[in-house]
Amino acid sequence: MTEQSSRRPSTRTWMALAVALAVVAVVAIVVAVTGQQQAPTPAASSDRSQPAIPAPASPTRPAAGAAGPSAPPEQVAAPVSVSVPAIDVTSDLLRLDLNDDGTVEVPPLGPDDKAGWYQRGPAPGAVGPAVILGHVDSAEHGPGIFFDLGALEPGAEVTVTREDGTVAVFAVDRVEVHPKDDFPTLEVYGNTDDAQLRLITCGGDFDSGARSYEDNVIAFATMTGTRPA
Repeated sequence: MTEQSSRRPSTRTWMALAVALAVVAVVAIVVAVTGQQQAPTPAASSDRSQPAIPAPASPTRPAAGAAGPSAPPEQVAAPVSVSVPAIDVTSDLLRLDLNDDGTVEVPPLGPDDKAGWYQRGPAPGAVGPAVILGHVDSAEHGPGIFFDLGALEPGAEVTVTREDGTVAVFAVDRVEVHPKDDFPTLEVYGNTDDAQLRLITCGGDFDSGARSYEDNVIAFATMTGTRPA
């Protein structure tokens, strides 16, 4: 063994090692405190200057002229579950209404995370925009039901099973990201000439101070047909 190899690490070496360990510890603490992972972001929406889409963390009240409580011309059965094979999503659907402040309810956070249908709007398959919301994740329970919503690509299939045993089939048109303070209310809730679907969750950067995401991720889809369950 040489004299150099038998030397103990110098004080400078120990200090450098201590700094490196401190940085690792800080990163570990941040991850532990926030508990957030980075959800997929739609490639086409990486530019924040383009139109954005708010998600279920704080959905905006439907605007005047948007689809509301009145029944659409053609009645369809209420939805009971949703499936998005491309991102391995299958969920029973809760029924969501309005909070006292006029915002849309969101599904409760829990280990058995489920998506929810905004029941004051059209049912999936009726003319107009049906809206389904789900969480992206939580510090306590990890990834939510719509964690991978931002990874959906145009053409991906979304199916909604209804109480009468029929399945409404939709194809994704586009996925967008919008700041929560610039929610595209009319695009989401506004009347349409055909059967549409919007899937909404949180996304973008995580604000550890506010403990919420800054953006919403929204998938827009159009109905392509129906089939038996």
